[in-house]
Amino acid sequence: MTRKGTVFVPINTTKEEVEEFLPVEIGILGGTGNYDPAIFEKTKEIKVYTPYGPPSDNVIIGLVKGRKVAFLPRHGRNHTIPPHAINYRANIWAFKSLGVTRIISPAACGSLQPEKIKPGEFVIATQVFDRTFGQRKDTFFEGGVVGHVEFADPFCPELRKVVIDTAHELGLTIHEEGTYVCINGPRFSTRAESLFYKNQGFSVVGMTCYPECVLAKEAEICMVNISMPTDVDVYGLRPVNAAAVVESMRKNIENVRKLIYTALERIPKERKCSCGRVLDLALY
Repeated sequence: MTRKGTVFVPINTTKEEVEEFLPVEIGILGGTGNYDPAIFEKTKEIKVYTPYGPPSDNVIIGLVKGRKVAFLPRHGRNHTIPPHAINYRANIWAFKSLGVTRIISPAACGSLQPEKIKPGEFVIATQVFDRTFGQRKDTFFEGGVVGHVEFADPFCPELRKVVIDTAHELGLTIHEEGTYVCINGPRFSTRAESLFYKNQGFSVVGMTCYPECVLAKEAEICMVNISMPTDVDVYGLRPVNAAAVVESMRKNIENVRKLIYTALERIPKERKCSCGRVLDLALY
C-alpha cells in the first residue's frame, strides 16, 4: 500500500481493514514507560517505509472514542532506541503520510525548578531550548526547495488549550507554560549543566522534544508536548538514574493516559490555528 509517497504493509490484517482507519487524525508518540496503546478500542498494526528509513517501530492505528488515532513508541516498544539515535524524521514523516494533523507528545523529563515543579506533575511546554549540538537531523529541507519555517512558538496554541483545560477538569496538577531544555543524551546532565539550566529559569530537561517539534512544524502538524517530570535533576540531593525514572513514570502512567484519553475527543475536527499554513511564508 502507498500513501503520499510512503509505503506501508499491514501486519496480520488486510489492506481493506487498514483503509477503514485512514486517514488518521491524531498521532501519539509514546515515551519512556508509555508503550502500551491501552486507550484504543480496536487496532491494526502496520509497518511503514519512509524516504528517511524505518520509524522507531510499527505504527498502531485504531479508534479512540470514535477518533482515528495512530500510536508510535519513539524508543521502540521495548525501549531499544536511545534518544540520540531515534529516527525523528521517519517518525514524523510516517505520521504525516497517514494523514495525521495533530500530535500529542508525552515525554519523561527532569524538573529544573523543584520548588515549583514536582515529580508526578505535568508541564505543558511553551518553549524549547535546543542543546543537542547539531547531532540530529532536524529538517526535511536538504536542497532543491529551501524552507525556513517560523519557530518562535514551537507548539500549537489550540492543542495546548485543549490539553490544559482537560487537565484542570481532571484535577491534575499542571503548569501551563514552561521551557523544555533538550539535551542530546543518552547521558544525564552534569551538576554544572543542571545548575546553569536552573539559573536560566528553564523548567524541565529531557532528551526527545527536539527535533520532534520542529519537524512537526515543517510538516504543518500541530503538536503539544506534555512534559512529565519524573525526578529532580542532578543538582538535587541525589543524582538521577534510569531506574528511578522508570519507577516514577510507572506511578504516573495512569494519569497521562487519562489526560490523553479525555483530551482526544475534545480536539476540534477543524483546525483554526495557523499550524497548517506554516509553509505559506517559509518557502523560497
